[in-house]
Amino acid sequence: MKIFNILILTVLLLINSADSMEKKLYEITFKDLSENTIKLSDYKNKVILVVNVASRCGFTKQYEGLQKAWEKYKNRGLIVLGVSSNSFNQELDTSQQVKNFCESKFGITFPVTETVEVKGNTAHDFYKWALQSHGKSTVPKWNFYKILIDKNGSIADTY
Repeated sequence: MKIFNILILTVLLLINSADSMEKKLYEITFKDLSENTIKLSDYKNKVILVVNVASRCGFTKQYEGLQKAWEKYKNRGLIVLGVSSNSFNQELDTSQQVKNFCESKFGITFPVTETVEVKGNTAHDFYKWALQSHGKSTVPKWNFYKILIDKNGSIADTY
């Protein structure tokens, strides 16, 4: 009986912890390239694909696929969120330059954030949340690293 009680208590703690992580996720905000606030709470009950992006990266052709996915699935609950980052020294200097690049080169219409750090002590709160809730697999190894968040606010996969 004692082991059963410990098991129940452990499950309850894990459930409360998961609820806490979900609540914390939806408290996180970004600024977009025009300095408007992006609230992750607006994306509750949607699938969110978070991708750290950089304009001078060799992987920028991935913008095309991201834009196609956004156009095809946004009405079915997919959010593509580009997180501009210079953590790997490949982003343009200003938000306006990033915005112009994304729009003119790739016709990007999905939300893109102002430039933030995605790793280390100065990482944006989203990346700190991801590391805390899911572990080291969420720390971007390079630009265009992806974190997929399910409709329940949990990290489903990273790649």
